[in-house]
Amino acid sequence: MELIPRPQYIEKIAGLINRGMMLILVGQRRVGKSKILELFKDWLNLNRPGANIVYINKEYQEFRNIVTAEQLYDYVVARLPEGGDNYLLIDEVQDIENYENALRSFHAENRCQVIASGSNAFIFSSELGTRLSGRYIEIKIYNLSYLEFLRFHDMADSHEALMHYLIMGGLPGLSAFKTEETSQINDYFEGVYNTILVKDIVSREKVRNVSQLENIIRFVADNIGKPISIANIVRYMTSRSEKISDETVSNYLKYLNDAYLAIPVRRFDIHGKMLLESNNKHYFSDHGIRNYLCGSDIRGSIEKTMENVVWNHLRRQGFDVSVGVFRAGEIDFVATKTDNRIYVQVTYLLASPDTVKREFGNLAAIKDNYPKFVVSMDPVSGGFSEYPGIAHISLRDFLKKTL
Repeated sequence: MELIPRPQYIEKIAGLINRGMMLILVGQRRVGKSKILELFKDWLNLNRPGANIVYINKEYQEFRNIVTAEQLYDYVVARLPEGGDNYLLIDEVQDIENYENALRSFHAENRCQVIASGSNAFIFSSELGTRLSGRYIEIKIYNLSYLEFLRFHDMADSHEALMHYLIMGGLPGLSAFKTEETSQINDYFEGVYNTILVKDIVSREKVRNVSQLENIIRFVADNIGKPISIANIVRYMTSRSEKISDETVSNYLKYLNDAYLAIPVRRFDIHGKMLLESNNKHYFSDHGIRNYLCGSDIRGSIEKTMENVVWNHLRRQGFDVSVGVFRAGEIDFVATKTDNRIYVQVTYLLASPDTVKREFGNLAAIKDNYPKFVVSMDPVSGGFSEYPGIAHISLRDFLKKTL
C-alpha cells in the first residue's frame, strides 16, 4: 500500500534526531505510528545517504526470533558499527522482553539514534518514566486532521467532506474504504476497538468484569463534553443494578486514558488561574470510534462530535487544552502554548439570540486580550458588533487554520 505523507511528524522527528535523546512515538492504536516510522526510514534514505539504518517491526515474521533484550542488542550491534551515522527504528518494541535494557545500552554507548513505537499505552506512559527516565522524548501521534482526511480520502474540501470526517473520524486505515461502505467501516471499527479493549486494557490490567468495563466506556462515549465524576458513574451503574466501587470506576477511567482511548480534560479556573481536580470532561482520541460506540448516527450529538474534533485540532498544534471555568459560566476550551492562549466556544448553530448571547457573552466576560473564537456549523461566518474582538468562524475554516 502506498505511504501517504504526514510531513508534520517527519519534520518533528527530523528536528529532534542526534540530540542525545531517544524518540518514542506514542498514541492510540491504528493512528499511524508504524507508517510514520516507515515514512521516516524513507526520509533517512533520501536525506542521510550514508546512514546505517536498522528497521525492526515485531509484527513481521522475519523478526520473530528477537524476543529478549539480549537478542535485540546482538542483532543491532552486528549491523550498526561504532562511530557511524546509525539509526535504530523499532516498532512494537514492547513485544521484546526487557527491551529497555537494550535501548538504555544503545543510548549510553552512543551507538545509534533510537526511534521506537509500540501499541501498549501503559508501557509508553507511566512505565517509561522509570524504564527510560531522562533519556527520551515523547512524540504524540494523533488521528488524521481534517486536511489529512481530505488527502487520505482524495476529497475536495466541502460541507459534504466535513460531514464524512465528523462521522468517520480520522483513523488512517479507513482510507481503504469508500464512505458509503457503512457495514465494512463498522467492521473495521469493531476490530480496532476490540483490539484496544482486549490487548491494551483487559489483558494488560487483568480486568475480570469486561461487560461492566464496556458499560462504562459507552457511558463516557455518550457523555463526551459533559463533566463526569466518579459518583455520576457509580449512580449510573447502580441504576442498571450493577454494583461497583469508586476505586474500580477510577481505575477503569485510568485504563481508558492509558490506552489513549478516552482522555480526561481538566477544568481550569480562569480567574484563579489554577487547574481543578474534579469533574473532568472526557474526549476520544478518535471521534470515529466514539461514534461507533454510540451507534454511528451523530444527528443527536453533532455538537459533542464537533467539540471532540476541535479539542483534537488544538492538541495537534501543540496546545495544552483544558475546560475554562469562571463565575459567569464555562468556556469549552482554554488552549495554552508557551505564552500564547486562545479561548474557544463550540456550538452547532447560532440559531437564536439566546445562543449568540450565551456563546459570545461567556467569552466577552473574560477581560484579557487573548484571541477568542466561536466555532459553529453556520455557513456564514463573521462576528457581531455588540461583541467586538470575538471571532466567529465556521468549523470547516477553523479546522484548516493554523493557530
